[in-house]
Amino acid sequence: MRLAVDAMGGDHAPKEIVLGVKRALDEFKDIEVILYGDETQMKQWISPVERLSIVHTEEKIEGTDEPVRAVKRKKNASMVLMAQAVKDGKADACISAGNTGALMASGLFIVGRIEGIERPALAPTLPTLDGKGFLMLDLGANVDAKPEHLLQYAIMGSIYAEKVRGITNPKVGLLNIGTEDKKGNELAKKSFELLKDAPIHFVGNVESRDLLEGPADVIVTDGFTGNMVLKTIEGTAMSIFSMLKKTLTSSVKNKIAAGLVKNDLKEMKNMMDYTEYGGAGLFGLKAPVIKAHGSSNEVAFYNAMRQAREMVKHDVSKTIKEAVKGSGEENE
Repeated sequence: MRLAVDAMGGDHAPKEIVLGVKRALDEFKDIEVILYGDETQMKQWISPVERLSIVHTEEKIEGTDEPVRAVKRKKNASMVLMAQAVKDGKADACISAGNTGALMASGLFIVGRIEGIERPALAPTLPTLDGKGFLMLDLGANVDAKPEHLLQYAIMGSIYAEKVRGITNPKVGLLNIGTEDKKGNELAKKSFELLKDAPIHFVGNVESRDLLEGPADVIVTDGFTGNMVLKTIEGTAMSIFSMLKKTLTSSVKNKIAAGLVKNDLKEMKNMMDYTEYGGAGLFGLKAPVIKAHGSSNEVAFYNAMRQAREMVKHDVSKTIKEAVKGSGEENE
């Protein structure tokens, strides 16, 4: 399979991106990679070898660019060329750590939506205390949503959890302000009724305070709520580790204690790092589009590459297309 990569997207591009690509090529012998970006900047970290090619371009989309305008005007930007390669059949999937809005625009306008999918969803796998993690969608692709959108999110998430994460009959929950069936606003109430009758293992409403306990394998919500939940989890985790660091370095006694639990703390920090699970998939497109974290290092980008490979390997986009088509026929 062929994976297209935007080498110029992200805070640490191109170094960490190309190192992540190199690690993926070493690990997975069944992939070929096309790197899009400034070859003069990349060559000190990686050179064209078997199963790797570089398409040189000096144009790139900046994090400060207005997403849709940038995609339309910067035709030779590394991200745009990457998405175009997927559309033209030169690649099976694409990965970028760059501007999230621009990547979503590239996915929508260039790669294209699956017929029947009204709104694609941004879906990362977030950590749980038992280390298994859960898929959450939508986390910002669409700030507004209808109940029908959440139904499609649930179906897509369930397919991904089963095909890529290897979970049999994955549990799907609806994020809400209480676990009772009639809780929530109109969106939540109407979504609950749709999900209850959907061809998924729906376990009902889930409260945000329980998310890290792993009450479901897939959690669905609107993009506005989902994005705030993601940033709250991320910010809380960073604050806790910052407080721990401050406390454990405040005295000689505490520094000695910190030395004794250093490895345990590092393991705990890795367990709560959602980049360990890969990037955020943009579900509902004709081919896999993966958004790696903007601050991705080599390992994080490698995990995003691994995720893209799994989605291609298990033909997730085709399965979603067939599921949506089947659902549409049943409703006729």
